[in-house]
Amino acid sequence: MSSRNGSGRVLALSTFAFTLMFAVWLMFGVLGIPIQKEFGISDSQLAWLSSVAILNGSIWRLLLGILADRIGGKKVTVLMLLVTSVPAYLLAHIELTYTWLLVLAFFVGFAGNLFSVGIAWNSHWFERNRQGFALGVFGAGNVGASATKFIGPAVIAGTVGGSYLGGIIPGGWRFVPALYAVLLVLTAIAIQLFTPADAENLQKSRPLRQMFAPLRYLQVWRFSFYYVVVFGAYVALASWMPKYYVSVYELELQNAALLTALFIFPASLLRPIGGYISDKMGARRLMYGTFLSMLTALLFLAAPFGYIVLNTPDGPREVLPYSLGVVPFTALLFVVGCSMGIGKAAVFKHIPEYFPNDVGAVGGLVGTLGALGGFLLPPLFVAVREWTGLPQSTFVVLFLLTLAATVWMHVVIVKMLHKASPTLKNQIDYNDSHMNGA
Repeated sequence: MSSRNGSGRVLALSTFAFTLMFAVWLMFGVLGIPIQKEFGISDSQLAWLSSVAILNGSIWRLLLGILADRIGGKKVTVLMLLVTSVPAYLLAHIELTYTWLLVLAFFVGFAGNLFSVGIAWNSHWFERNRQGFALGVFGAGNVGASATKFIGPAVIAGTVGGSYLGGIIPGGWRFVPALYAVLLVLTAIAIQLFTPADAENLQKSRPLRQMFAPLRYLQVWRFSFYYVVVFGAYVALASWMPKYYVSVYELELQNAALLTALFIFPASLLRPIGGYISDKMGARRLMYGTFLSMLTALLFLAAPFGYIVLNTPDGPREVLPYSLGVVPFTALLFVVGCSMGIGKAAVFKHIPEYFPNDVGAVGGLVGTLGALGGFLLPPLFVAVREWTGLPQSTFVVLFLLTLAATVWMHVVIVKMLHKASPTLKNQIDYNDSHMNGA
């Protein structure tokens, strides 16, 4: 499968590091609820707590992806793990106000930038016809978003008032960031010791202007918009769904977190399968399936609960009642998660295929804009819900976003086909007319 000796260790350890960093990046989806109770903050303030972490996990992806191409993904990964461990540890130990929470959440969010580094790092270690699968395996580290969902509620409840390892790890919700800080340091040491050097893969001879050159193509920005739909929306939902389950279905936090994990798992673990299918049948065809399945599920999720009232001779009559119980809601959300998992791999299959020498720059930009979608969507969810009064408005936003991406992709493909065969349309029109006797 691999073209270079040591590629397996690179893929395994980079995937583990990405899984851990993703867990750190999105931990406020669970931690936010006990933090909200302790500090008495509003839903809007809670949404911004998650959003600032997502923001910092977006803005450095382009530069770090380029840096990985120039000095090596190994060095950048180790550095990022160590840097992220500092605010995670401080979050667990210093006296906090809401302002300090925002500041530390922002710096903890640096963890989200590892994705573009890992994409650039792994793409150099695998043959072109295996890159889709390899990058899909790495991208499955998105499952880290479920780690806090699984362990967080039980750990928080079981460690309240406690202290561990001589005070290094405090109890309650602070246990989680402290534990992650320790794991980040240990993972950095493992990567430094057990992965090969990147010397043969570096691109020091290329000037920065040349590395940024592909960003002028509209194609790159179109890929970025696709990634907003399949990744930005995924990040937003992963952090937003525990709160949604608690407020709409009145579930306990632990149950809400577990049901959210049912969305996160397929959205992460199907990514290697999506990469494999992209290698075999092409990414563009797979994107069609992704968007159409998402649109179908989101249509039902977006429909407001209620009924239609008809005025009849016998008086008002209620017809077509509609509501989603927690089970069908979770099933539809599972479908969305499956589609996103496959779609994420399909988007990134395009990058080494179209820009083999600029994976870091292009992947960084695509990852940056995709993650920025995750930053903007939670506050937008709150704003639209407050405007409409409907919690389902969350999925109306996502439906419209997915529809726009689908239309853009289809228009581009139709233009490409017309350009490749400009006479085909006239031939079809003629044949249709002839067959109809016109």
